[in-house]
Amino acid sequence: MMGKITNTGGKMKIFKSLLLCAVAAAIAVTANPGFAKTPANMLVIACRIDDITSLDPAQSFEFAGSDLSRNVYGKLINFDPMDLSKGYQPDLAESWTVSEDGKTITFKMRPGVKFHSGNPVTAKDAVFSLQRAVKLNKTPAFIFTQFGFTAENVDETIKLIDDMTFSITTDKKYATSFVLNCLTSTLGGIIDQKTAMAHEKDGDMGNDWLKTNSAGSGAYILVNWKPNESYTLKANPDFYLGAPAMKKVIVRHIQESATQRLLLEKGDIDIARNLNPQDVAGISGKKDLAVDSDLRGRIMYVSMNQKDPNLSKPKVIEALKYLIDYKGMQDSFLNGQYTIHQAFLPRTYLGEIDDKPYSFNVEKAKGLLKEAGLANGFEVKINVRDAQERIEISQSLQNTFAQAGIKVSMEVGTGKQTLAVYRAREHQLYLGAWGPDYPDPNTNAGTFAFNPDNSDEAKATGLLAWRNAWHLPEMSKATKAAVQEVDRDKRAAMYQAIQREHQKRSPFAIMFQKIEQTGRRANVKNLNIGAAITAVSYWPITK
Repeated sequence: MMGKITNTGGKMKIFKSLLLCAVAAAIAVTANPGFAKTPANMLVIACRIDDITSLDPAQSFEFAGSDLSRNVYGKLINFDPMDLSKGYQPDLAESWTVSEDGKTITFKMRPGVKFHSGNPVTAKDAVFSLQRAVKLNKTPAFIFTQFGFTAENVDETIKLIDDMTFSITTDKKYATSFVLNCLTSTLGGIIDQKTAMAHEKDGDMGNDWLKTNSAGSGAYILVNWKPNESYTLKANPDFYLGAPAMKKVIVRHIQESATQRLLLEKGDIDIARNLNPQDVAGISGKKDLAVDSDLRGRIMYVSMNQKDPNLSKPKVIEALKYLIDYKGMQDSFLNGQYTIHQAFLPRTYLGEIDDKPYSFNVEKAKGLLKEAGLANGFEVKINVRDAQERIEISQSLQNTFAQAGIKVSMEVGTGKQTLAVYRAREHQLYLGAWGPDYPDPNTNAGTFAFNPDNSDEAKATGLLAWRNAWHLPEMSKATKAAVQEVDRDKRAAMYQAIQREHQKRSPFAIMFQKIEQTGRRANVKNLNIGAAITAVSYWPITK
């Protein structure tokens, strides 16, 4: 159940409660005699995984789920975790050619690759997987449907040529790199058709079964997933790049930073993914431990539902952007883990801008609220995932918004619970994080600045503009035009212009870009979190 947290107890009271819970959990976990130093061929990771809703590549659309999927499912196109700078590389497709008109890409599959079931990976499986993603039309389907693929035409636009060859034909000419980068998303995971269809139920193409099972060809095989608890993977001995050194990977849902740190120090886990700045400082310089810092593509933002009569007022939207203490948060409880960033494209992406038009200014915000007819403020609720840094950000917002008369109450839930409210457009304010699905600027432009149908019936849950009921016809046109521009410099300039307009008008207060600080045992080598372009890779890791 979700619980409401108000500001009546104050910040220190909540901090003390969190700390007591963390210590109690740590004692309970470490007192268990079953825990010991991890074996040389086993990797144990502490990470928040309560956002996972489905393991089906056609449906999975959460951070923790993308980590699992990257290691279980091969894709046509992928990234080399040991050298991400090379960009996309052949994976299950060993080669491809592009037609003269730029609309048709023909793929040749890599021979000799097998699914975990032992079935060969063929073009039939690739066609099935891509068509299936479009026909199921789950949350991430827009990544493919933006190319004109529909349930009605996909049998003709994604076509089998022979057992090892197939083609895709887009509705318009797009930059080839854009199309190929989209195939690196979680949605691009290639599924074993025979296994999936053996579990089909009521025409769902195996979706219900694949929510909790897998049918991939990747480096690891799913053993089990226990929601809000753990998932376990075992090495695929037939992985075409070679059997992984870590024969088993266990990812445990550990919510609290203090617990993750204690388990890491004791050697009960190898990697801690969610340490706060205090715990990072606590392990830094310790023998047998190490800390890695990686700039990720993840953006932290606050959004305002445009169905709300107060939050839909332009002056209120602007005021809220001036009521955020960006620098104060960056320099205190987010220190070293988030950097101020106020545009929807992350740093390192084509078209990025570093403009920071907003800073904490209570008097300016009060003036804007007065212009909006809300000089005395108003009451509003913010939905927040139960994660320490998000609760701390929300508490900061409670404090700074209150200085202009806006009373904020928090509704805290698991990742799955808060996403359900958000995707149903039932929030007022939402504190969220968004990570790119593929390394092309449209990955964020196409969700923050695109909403062709704002009706409730559209159910475009993959589009953040839709989730916030923001109708933006002109910006949607500009975003659509940018994906069709093949000149790199012109395309970059188009995204820069869209972002600057987005900063002025949008109901998104974009605040930070993630710097992921990962604690690990020093003997863990070749860990690659994925930088700003992909998810974590387990198969190169050694001890």
